[in-house]
Amino acid sequence: MSDHPHPAGPLRGRADLPAERGGETQAMLAPGMRRTAQRSMVYNAIVRLGGHCTADEITAELHKSQPRFPRSTVYRSLEALTASGSVYAAHLGDGPTHYELASGDHHHAVCQLCGGVLHIEETMVTELEAHLEELHRFKPLHTEVLVVGVCETCSRTPGRKSNRRHTLEHVHHGGGGAGS
Repeated sequence: MSDHPHPAGPLRGRADLPAERGGETQAMLAPGMRRTAQRSMVYNAIVRLGGHCTADEITAELHKSQPRFPRSTVYRSLEALTASGSVYAAHLGDGPTHYELASGDHHHAVCQLCGGVLHIEETMVTELEAHLEELHRFKPLHTEVLVVGVCETCSRTPGRKSNRRHTLEHVHHGGGGAGS
């Protein structure tokens, strides 16, 4: 679990992220939070990297154009962006926290071999929460789903290892039994 509040609450009802201005994406910060150049640069680096990126990857991305951009500023900016609900800090099993643009609740399936990430459909999580309420009289207040397994590609090519997490293609296969 994150030390930061989950962003889904503050984002509901807000304009969809991100907003464009002058070719760069502008960070959507909570009301009253200062918009600084550093926070915007960190946010834009996440946009360029496509999400599911670590603080080290964000720092490396920023160093391409700003070689002296301090790592400590990346961490402080990520903390502010996460607290504001602009960025979601995903804890995808072992290893460092990964960051992505906040766009509602985040539930993931992660391949333990290549690190690929699949976003789990919200309808499945809603069904799980309804099951808990209806059959077990358990009222979920906050739900985070993380499923760790092996993706289709890795199951066909053993020994495959990726340097960076990537988003897996969301494909539904027919049937439900083994061999489908």
